[in-house]
Amino acid sequence: MDIAKSDIVKSTAGRDEGKLFFVLATEGEFLLLADGKGRKAETPKHKKCKHVVRMASGEGAVAEKIRSNEKITNSELRKAIAAYSGSGNQDQEG
Repeated sequence: MDIAKSDIVKSTAGRDEGKLFFVLATEGEFLLLADGKGRKAETPKHKKCKHVVRMASGEGAVAEKIRSNEKITNSELRKAIAAYSGSGNQDQEG
């Protein structure tokens, strides 16, 4: 399963291990990642594909903006990641 632009990935190596990111672009074996907090959309992180695992395909307005190369804000990235991580953890909290 290949990682595509606008997917949500989880870092498996490095000091950002365990954090969720949006894939803003792919460059060969490297991905450009941003989460809107530690890594802003203006300065995305370069990370090798083998150091991340795909969590979900990008859906919603934020993913559409990424795919169509529209300008995206850091707050939009943060809200989309929070919505994704919140939806995955609700079963365990109850």
